[in-house]
Amino acid sequence: MHDDLTLSQALSTEHEEQQVSRLLTGASVMALLFLFGIGAKAWHSGNTTHGAILWLFSVPIFLNMIWFARTGNRDTQKAGLLTFAAMLLSYLIATGGESSTGPLWFYALPPLLFFLTSLKAGTAILLFCYLAALIVFQFPDLPGITATYNNDFKIRFFATLTFESIFCFVLEATRQSARNKLVTFAQAHEHAARTDELTGLANRREMLNRLNTEFSRYQRAGHHFSIVLIDLDFFKQVNDNHGHDAGDKVLQRFAEVTHGVIRQTDVAARWGGEEFMLLLPDTTLLQALALAERLRSEIASTAFTHNGTTMPVTLSAGVCSISNATSINELLKQADVQLYSAKEGGRNRISPRVRSQEKVQASPT
Repeated sequence: MHDDLTLSQALSTEHEEQQVSRLLTGASVMALLFLFGIGAKAWHSGNTTHGAILWLFSVPIFLNMIWFARTGNRDTQKAGLLTFAAMLLSYLIATGGESSTGPLWFYALPPLLFFLTSLKAGTAILLFCYLAALIVFQFPDLPGITATYNNDFKIRFFATLTFESIFCFVLEATRQSARNKLVTFAQAHEHAARTDELTGLANRREMLNRLNTEFSRYQRAGHHFSIVLIDLDFFKQVNDNHGHDAGDKVLQRFAEVTHGVIRQTDVAARWGGEEFMLLLPDTTLLQALALAERLRSEIASTAFTHNGTTMPVTLSAGVCSISNATSINELLKQADVQLYSAKEGGRNRISPRVRSQEKVQASPT
């Protein structure tokens, strides 16, 4: 079940990544439209160099979109867009754009950074951008810097950008915290929906899902599997003689012993009341009988105690392989018939019987 929870979390992360990719594609389209429009305005205003450079910046963004459409590589898409955005902003703050309004485009950077990267990475990139802006503002005579800004603009620019950055940081931190809480809650709810609360084993619903999955695997690839339907012998007497708390302890202890006997690939479930079921993938009937016999022997030799009182506990089990059934319903019916046969045969035994089992049962006498 842990694997299923991990898969569920992976699917949720994949869905979020797809949403981010769609957002990046939309942002890229908007960037192309803005670059083309503002570049055209600059061109018609006589600032042909600035217009041409803006158009040139649209080329790598367009190529990045084509690359993502062909490869589906989200990391390259994200890194490419952030790199081109950083280059464009560096150009705008160094040249001033039109009427020295280039630095104003920096306000689009904080929300984009925190959404696309982690809080630490976004903060580090923002600090680097602050440093670049500070160098441009303080050393306007450096090569490539053609814009000049007055002190009032510099102060207001840094103050407003800092406010926006802090605000975006807090919002993103809150969003991530809320998301993590929701994911944790969803995982706990999903686990509870699949698990028997008392024993910690899979519940009947989860076992039916696993059976259907395994049956589909059998139909598709021919992988055989078997099931073991188990009933604790005279369990009602435990409740009647020792109380329901003692009965709960027996069920919990049985689950612990079962986990120690079955393989990691096997699934143990509480089928209902004192009935349990084992799903054994890639297991023949004889192999399932051998495992069921090991479990029967282990349970019979385990001390079940409650408040200092030892309670004798044994089990009866019916085993069936999918090779002897044509459907899940038929498989369950045959396992139930075999369980009834084990009870009728004297309990504390496995059905169908094989020679090795008969010897084991006869050895005490």
